[in-house]
Amino acid sequence: MRLVRSLSFFLVFYPVTVLAVTAALVAAPFGHGPFVAVALAWARFHRWCAAHLLGIRTRVEGTVPTRPSLVAAKHQSMFETLELVLLLGAPAAVMKRELGAIPGWGLAARRYGVIPVDRKGGAAALRRMMAAARAAVAQGRSIVIFPEGTRVRPGRRPPLQSGFAGLYRALGLEVVPVALDSGQLWPRGRFLKRPGIVTIRFGDPIPPGLPRAEIEARVHAAINALEAEQGGSDRS
Repeated sequence: MRLVRSLSFFLVFYPVTVLAVTAALVAAPFGHGPFVAVALAWARFHRWCAAHLLGIRTRVEGTVPTRPSLVAAKHQSMFETLELVLLLGAPAAVMKRELGAIPGWGLAARRYGVIPVDRKGGAAALRRMMAAARAAVAQGRSIVIFPEGTRVRPGRRPPLQSGFAGLYRALGLEVVPVALDSGQLWPRGRFLKRPGIVTIRFGDPIPPGLPRAEIEARVHAAINALEAEQGGSDRS
C-alpha cells in the first residue's frame, strides 16, 4: 500500500507541478499578486495530494505569527517547505543558491521572492541576501529560514549555520522557532512515504537584540523540542 500511495503521489503531484511552474511564469508579467496566487494554489494542491494520496495530514501547535517575523524551522523533508507557505501566507524563504538554477522552477522561485544564499560567496553574497530579506519584510512578509542549513534525519541536531545569526541581527525581527517531525513519515532521500500526522509546532516568539550565543542556543533548543520529547536515537 505504501508503494501504491507513493507512486500515486509521484504521478499526480509532479506533472501538475510542471503545469504550475508554467502558469506562474505566464502570470509573472501581471504583477506579484497573480504570481503568488499561483504559488499558493500549488501549495494547496500539495496539501491535498499529501492528505488524499499519501494519507499525511498536519497538526499545528502553538500560535502562527500574523506579522512579519523571522521563522526559524527544522527541516526534515519537502513537506514543510510547502506547508509553511500556506500557514504563513506566502512568506519569503531562504534557500540554497543552487536550487535557483533549476530550469523553470528556479526562475519561478526567484520571481516568487525566495532569498538565495551562497555560502561560498563571501561578504558580497551576504549583503545581497540581507537586501533581499529587507525588501521582503518591507512587503509585509515573514522570512522562513532553515537554520541548520539542510534537511536532517529524525534525531539529528546539527549546529546552526552562521547565516541565521547575521540575518537575525540585520533584520531586528522577533524569531518564531518551529519544530516538526515530518521526517518520520517522509524520510529524506526515500521514495516511500508513510501515512500519519506531521506535527508542526510554533514556539514562543524570541525578541530581537539578543547576543549571538543566546539566540542560537534558544532557537536550537526550540526547533529540536519534538526530537527531545521523542528521545531521538539517531542524534549527532
